[in-house]
Amino acid sequence: MVADEFIVTRDEANAVYNNASATQEEVDGVFTRLANAMHMLEFIKGDKTTLKTFIDKVNELKADKYIETTWIVFEKELAKAQMVYNENVMLEVDETYNVLVKAFLNLRLKPNKDLLSDLINQANGINRANYSAESLKVLDAEVLKAKAVFEDPNASEAKIKAVEVSLTKALVVKLGESVKTGDDNLIGMFTTIALLSMMGYMILRRK
Repeated sequence: MVADEFIVTRDEANAVYNNASATQEEVDGVFTRLANAMHMLEFIKGDKTTLKTFIDKVNELKADKYIETTWIVFEKELAKAQMVYNENVMLEVDETYNVLVKAFLNLRLKPNKDLLSDLINQANGINRANYSAESLKVLDAEVLKAKAVFEDPNASEAKIKAVEVSLTKALVVKLGESVKTGDDNLIGMFTTIALLSMMGYMILRRK
């Protein structure tokens, strides 16, 4: 069905939107598929059967998978659409359908925060004796920032990745203390190794 194709394509578009490393080719490709799916929907809109079909499909969505601010808008429009369908107000069907589709398109999936959670737990469990007073000051500040982002239901993928990198750097600062001051390349190497190790851990844990 057209509605099924539209939802699949829309989910693909969401995934690309939330992927900070998505290529322009991927963005262009999913945009074209989404535009085609929307175009197909245009041919079947205007009747209550189509509105009901779309309502039934999006009713299966789960609030906890989406960023709260986008879900609130979508949920409001979904309730309006259900009311229009139930009250048989034929003149409002087209407008209601269009507004609901727009709210659906604006939904944003919640970014994964598992790695950020692990980093915060690791930072809370360090042996503080291994860090200098200055490095602990930096680390504690990064932990506070990371916790704020972790607890923010509307945090973007980019913001989450940024605090993950900052917190990782703060965690490995002690590695740079045994080398010449200002050796940013070596510290950067340690940071990269730490990030790769943590990513590997997350992949293995999910398996």
